[in-house]
Amino acid sequence: MFDDLKEFLKELIKKVVTSRLFALSAVFFIMFCVLVGRLFKLQIVEGEEYQDAYIALAEKVIKTDSTRGNIYDRNGNVLAYNELANSVTIQDIGAFRKASQFDSDWNRMLYELVSILNKHGETAQGSLELMIDHNGELAYSTKSEAARKRFLRDLYGKKSVDELTDKDGDAPADVTAEELFDKLKVQYKLDETKDKKGNLIEIPDEVALQIINIRYTMRFTAYQKYETTTIATNISDETVADILEHSADLPGVDIEESTNRVYNESLYFAPIIGYTGKVTTERLEELKQVNDDYELNDVVGRTGIESSMELELKGQKGSQTAYVDNVGRILTITDEVQPVAGNDIWLTLDLNLQKAIYNILERQLAGVLLKTIVNKEADEIVYTDSSNIKLPIKDAYFQLINNNVLSLEQFASDEASDVERQINAKYLNARARIENDIRSELLSGNATLMRDLSEEMQAYMIYIYTYLSSDEAGVIIKDSIDTKSAEYQAWKNNAISLRDYLYYGIASNWIDTTKLNITSKYSNADDVFSALVDYVFQNLADDTEFTKKIYRYLINNNVVSGKELCLALYSQNVLAYDEAEVNRLRASGDDYAFEFLMNKIRNIEITPAQLALDPCTASCVVTNVRTGEVMALVTYPSYDNNRISDPEYFAQLNADQSLPLRNNATQTLKAPGSTFKPITAIAGLEEGAIRIDETINCTGEYEEANPPIKCWKYPGFHGPLNVIGGIENSCNYFFSELAHRLSLDADGNYNPDKGLEVLRKYATMFGLDQPSGIEIYEANPEITNKDPERSAMGQGTHNYANVQLARYVTALANRGTVFDLSLIDKETDSQGNLVKDYTPAVHAQLDIAQSTWDAVQQGMRQVITNSSTKKIFNNLDVSIAGKTGTAQESDKRGNHAFFVSFAPYENPEIAVTVNIPNGYSSSNAAMVAKHVYRYYYNYTTLDNIMTSGALDASNERINGD
Repeated sequence: MFDDLKEFLKELIKKVVTSRLFALSAVFFIMFCVLVGRLFKLQIVEGEEYQDAYIALAEKVIKTDSTRGNIYDRNGNVLAYNELANSVTIQDIGAFRKASQFDSDWNRMLYELVSILNKHGETAQGSLELMIDHNGELAYSTKSEAARKRFLRDLYGKKSVDELTDKDGDAPADVTAEELFDKLKVQYKLDETKDKKGNLIEIPDEVALQIINIRYTMRFTAYQKYETTTIATNISDETVADILEHSADLPGVDIEESTNRVYNESLYFAPIIGYTGKVTTERLEELKQVNDDYELNDVVGRTGIESSMELELKGQKGSQTAYVDNVGRILTITDEVQPVAGNDIWLTLDLNLQKAIYNILERQLAGVLLKTIVNKEADEIVYTDSSNIKLPIKDAYFQLINNNVLSLEQFASDEASDVERQINAKYLNARARIENDIRSELLSGNATLMRDLSEEMQAYMIYIYTYLSSDEAGVIIKDSIDTKSAEYQAWKNNAISLRDYLYYGIASNWIDTTKLNITSKYSNADDVFSALVDYVFQNLADDTEFTKKIYRYLINNNVVSGKELCLALYSQNVLAYDEAEVNRLRASGDDYAFEFLMNKIRNIEITPAQLALDPCTASCVVTNVRTGEVMALVTYPSYDNNRISDPEYFAQLNADQSLPLRNNATQTLKAPGSTFKPITAIAGLEEGAIRIDETINCTGEYEEANPPIKCWKYPGFHGPLNVIGGIENSCNYFFSELAHRLSLDADGNYNPDKGLEVLRKYATMFGLDQPSGIEIYEANPEITNKDPERSAMGQGTHNYANVQLARYVTALANRGTVFDLSLIDKETDSQGNLVKDYTPAVHAQLDIAQSTWDAVQQGMRQVITNSSTKKIFNNLDVSIAGKTGTAQESDKRGNHAFFVSFAPYENPEIAVTVNIPNGYSSSNAAMVAKHVYRYYYNYTTLDNIMTSGALDASNERINGD
């Protein structure tokens, strides 16, 4: 049996061995063994070596941010500091590789991310200089035309703005924000974005803009994938939780701990301290010239002290040496250098003084408005002069809408109150009628001449023409209009209809038909005009300014009442709800609405800034005349720099007619009026044009000038005045004659250029030829270049900012030391050790006779003790020397009001300068200075100032301004 089995096995083996499959199987078996052996060697024996060879693709140095330094006032009160916060970052980790779906996958993911952010009130941020303005329109967010072109240069990938092209080129410079937005939507294929099921996603413009912003910003780190891009800062805990919950759908999105800049007392210091934000490409180029550590994602000071002291506040970055894989992920950190915190900056400003003056300014402006607004119709007001203009109450009602105190969108919302619905219904009815009237007028074969239209219809027609001429529309090519033509002259004189004038434009080829929807290849003038009319109504439909113009006439014509608008203030939570007041308003007529609004202004519940009527802006500067330190630099109105990164808030600030982003103390240039006269007096005495004991006889009218200059006392006169009396009485005749004498050459010939040269020389001596020296941006001053007689009185072409007048008056007070004013007291490191003391530099030491100083300062003292200003300061024991001034810019608006001063007169300590643009009378500026001195010298307290209502406007008429 065993033999049979043995024979069987032999036979089987013989068959297997001799089979062709055996040879093939043997080959496969051997190959399998070799493969197993090779795999064992790769994974077990040499696995770590090969793993290192795969993942250790690059060694990179990654910079880590330092902690920004704090900012303090002169007494150590913290004004700017950092707090821990969470930020959203994004990184391309290679999650979307399929080329055909690359854009759609990215857009879908970013759509979900932005939706999460927006749900919690957050907004994606980046380097894209586009925004949606308060009208819901696309706009550039750059601050200047030069900045806009630099943004376009970077967007198009050009090396210089000179490479930007016309509209037909590949890098058009004149592209509108909306056109650029549409182009970017196509470039990033937003209209092709699909959800995971393959359905197209309809992306709203406000979300699309944020997606584009993220993708545009990420392109700057496209070649450094290990670098993250921060797209939202200081996010809420709810946002963090939501993002983490959806992290599986948000590849590359992470939450990182960062710091958020916080500003205390922001309303009082924002225009000085400024704010931080992502560095612009232009600023990056500047910073890298002095510190190569700066990168495109860095947060830097954008304005104010944050910007000017950027290098001191920034500190030194740390670094991490790391290995990153082929998609930029950090695998291991091999070395780390800790960052060094930035230094702290101490300002010369006093927090409480700054707060006191801001509230004094606001309350004084409110007092002026209470005196200026009257319960009359516009045609019932009699104009006297620009120092005493009255405003009808309907102007104030309209400003509630015009300056966006009340929201037009809220009027039309589903949540609108009954009174809001009533207002909106009246508007809709009126709009339908107005549009029908406009269309009928434009399409009429016998159109009415502009001068024969009603005031309201004429205003609408002018608005349409202005809109078509705007850069935004660009339908009317202004440069192509023949200004010598009969039609143009008729238009300027209201002797032609808008219809006929636009037909003339079509025939003259200054209507850009490419902006119109003309479908026919061959079109005549009627076709073009019809398309033009359609264009007008299509664009006016969403034009907020046109809507406001309709409201202007609804209010003027008593269709929308003041009572309704006042009630709407409660509906929209502009005013805290007061049931008794609401019921009283409902039961009363418009006379009570006037009283109601005046009370709200009196109690500062409605502010001058909100109404944006003249006056709504002001500034005050206080200097230490012995050191050149600025103790207070206040501008009204202001803003909250904690919210500046919020696009909606930023758009609101840009739309605010009171211009809160403008620092009125440093950027508002005005003619100084009579506050310049002390310089003229010094020039006259030092140049020998008049002696201390010499007089000039004022006869009331100075006839040597052309045209003659009347003294404010004309037809009266002052008679003989010396320099002291000339300043005290602010006599125009006196200073005209002084300028005339300065214009005489050695032979007694009149040469106005000589007089101007002397005035410019002395203005320059007092530093009025250049900025004051403070460490934030200020506008460049302008010394006069014509008409010596009027220039001697502070008119001509003089233009100075308040802080520049403060520098000049500081030198007047200390008798000749012209400082480069400073806002910086010192710089310390994070441990409090002194790094640098910022003592104001002496710009010049003037060599002027003591008798000249005596005469000029005595004249300024007698302005306070003997002139019409006396009643303003009569209850103040501190001895003050000062000079009032007004400047008229338009007879339709109030004069600009100035007051410059120093105290105590006997031993000057501080100088106070005040400017109220369109403040009517210099007495209003003097009243501000009086209250500043009252606070500084402890006649009142900060609590009393902040809890008081409007301050009474002065009834004094200051002579000779």
